[in-house]
Amino acid sequence: MLEDSLSWRKSYRPEDLRWPDVAEEGETGKVYRADFFDKKGRSVLVLVPAKQNTSSCEGQLKHLVYLMENALFNLPPGQEQMVWLIDFTGWSFSTAVPVKTTREVVNVLQNHYPERLGNAILYNPPRIFGAFWKIVKHFLDRKTYQKILFVYSNNSESLKVMEELFDLDNLDAAFGGKRTEVYDHEKNGRQMEQDDARLSAYWEVE
Repeated sequence: MLEDSLSWRKSYRPEDLRWPDVAEEGETGKVYRADFFDKKGRSVLVLVPAKQNTSSCEGQLKHLVYLMENALFNLPPGQEQMVWLIDFTGWSFSTAVPVKTTREVVNVLQNHYPERLGNAILYNPPRIFGAFWKIVKHFLDRKTYQKILFVYSNNSESLKVMEELFDLDNLDAAFGGKRTEVYDHEKNGRQMEQDDARLSAYWEVE
């Protein structure tokens, strides 16, 4: 598995990806790294499938790989995992990521970023998502499957998950938090470019 990952990194070169390579994919805020950590100090990636703005599987995967590298690079000492927060507001089959792309994402996550995912929180998935989930869940290995949490805003028990994992003052209102700030592409881009500069310096040292 390690040899396969080294071969993949040698050919894919994820450490060479920079914000200008993926900025178009991030215009709508469909996936971005949040500017806060969860209570365990894990980086947070926010995903909003309904804001899909491209059709390229390659471009979407490259964007996600870039953000995973960024999320891991920004982890505090002693922490090795990230959390995915998936907002299903407005989700439909027309905006859903194709099964082919989803399968490729799962493959990259499980085979080349093993144990990097702490939790994936599916927030308010609609009932019709069940049909899509029946297909996707078969791509997941047992460990990854156990990290998937379904949370519904009308279920007080499931909402406890959000209170246990996040400071509600930092959490977006879309996830039951108190924060009302919306995604700002230009502001996020400036942060990503700053991170790129730090990342370049790191690899030069290495």
